[in-house]
Amino acid sequence: MRSVAVIGIGKTAFGAFADRDLRSLAVEAVENAMRDAAVAPKQVEAFYLGNFAGPSFVGQNHLAPYVGMAAGFEGIPCTRFEDACASSGSAFFHAWQSVAAGIYDVVVAAGVEKMTSQSTPRVAEILAGAGDMAGEGRAGATFPALFAMIARRHMHQFGTTREQLASVAVKNHANGAKNPLAHMRKVISLEQALAGKPIAEPLTVYDCSLISDGAAAVVIVPLDRAARYTSRFAKVLAVTQTSDHVALDRKADITFFPAVKAAGEKAYKLAGIGPQQIDVAELHDCFTIAEIIASEDLGFTPKGQGGPFAASGATAITGQIPINTSGGLKAKGHPVGATGVGQICDIVIQLRGDAGERQVAKHKIGLAQNLGGSGATCVVTILEAA
Repeated sequence: MRSVAVIGIGKTAFGAFADRDLRSLAVEAVENAMRDAAVAPKQVEAFYLGNFAGPSFVGQNHLAPYVGMAAGFEGIPCTRFEDACASSGSAFFHAWQSVAAGIYDVVVAAGVEKMTSQSTPRVAEILAGAGDMAGEGRAGATFPALFAMIARRHMHQFGTTREQLASVAVKNHANGAKNPLAHMRKVISLEQALAGKPIAEPLTVYDCSLISDGAAAVVIVPLDRAARYTSRFAKVLAVTQTSDHVALDRKADITFFPAVKAAGEKAYKLAGIGPQQIDVAELHDCFTIAEIIASEDLGFTPKGQGGPFAASGATAITGQIPINTSGGLKAKGHPVGATGVGQICDIVIQLRGDAGERQVAKHKIGLAQNLGGSGATCVVTILEAA
């Protein structure tokens, strides 16, 4: 296996864009990444696209060549990956494998979603398809309801409080307010977060990620060729993908995501490091409770201590382990198919020292954790600054 480097990153702003279609968003991100890498379309040998529900959101199938041809990728394999909210994390995992295995030398991995063309109830219905439709779906459970159950159980078992959940939202909104590409650039207080519109008890609107449009892309090459393109590359230390049951009722303990723990452990082993060596992390905070549980499952804090850990300021930009300096899904936005690659872009921005007001002091090694459904898929990526 060859070592791999990310040599180019590109994103669109995340938000609600009535005048943009899915293809234009994806092409913008891809072109930004290729420009950043000083790579031309004719040099790209394969294109991997993450997208969850383009057919349902915008009525378009066959999305990889639909986007790829518009980006100038003629005559190369263009493949779409679907793994719920981990779709582009999965696309990156397979793109990395293809370069590491020596099959290709220059590959683009991207993610895109156009969600705001549908009403909020329809979006919730489409997203629910990432759960167990034979059980959860028939019962009418959407993801806010499922993660509300997870939150209630965590509160019961470990004493986690609504204030601790809200502290995650407050921190991520503060970070997102400093991110020029974030969907929600709005600082909120703890009191506002607690008084938010109820969605599924104990979750309020401030505990839930946004319905967003957007795209992200990266260019990867073998590590030994990265310096030919740029001195600002990031080495991929590890990428792991794991799976678990789709249905929440198949899990022995709903306050614990086995796929996250397994992906983290495998990634740490591949990278030859432990969680204490991670300088900055982007965790999948589709709901505030998801960030708390991920911080536990990835070993940043002991099981059951994620709430106090977040509330203590340990995950702030100046804290022990800065988490979601981008604003996270909560404030940056969550165009689900774009989220995984978007997280990788955000980690590379930190490793390059380009995060501006959001820059962390120590930025040698970063981790991105991308979750699909209620823990059925997890992709963990660990990157190191050049």
